[in-house]
Amino acid sequence: QVQLVESGGGLVQAGGSLSLSCAASGRPLAAYAMAWFRQAPGKEREFVSTISWAIENKFYADSVKGRFTISRDNAKNTVYLQMNSLKPEDTAVYYCAAGGKHTKTATEYDWWGKGTQVTVSS
Repeated sequence: QVQLVESGGGLVQAGGSLSLSCAASGRPLAAYAMAWFRQAPGKEREFVSTISWAIENKFYADSVKGRFTISRDNAKNTVYLQMNSLKPEDTAVYYCAAGGKHTKTATEYDWWGKGTQVTVSS
């Protein structure tokens, strides 16, 4: 069992930056793919970014490519999402996920955090 706890969300103006963290406990994260998803009010949960256990493999949603950066520190059992040039449409609850398969599909991930709210004002 893996427990995931997100932090770093908040309120920021458009064009600003936030850095999200996802701390894991229960098992070492090194063998798992990690991902960030988000869900805005009234919308389905959508893929944001994922990073494999081999750090070279990173994928991003087109909507965040060039603005967001995913990274991980296996020694700290933590995954990060640096978000720059934020837009109002980035407003959502951001969820961290872990699983054995490196994929953009939410249902493929085994463990989820409870989420952290990101609000971008215009």
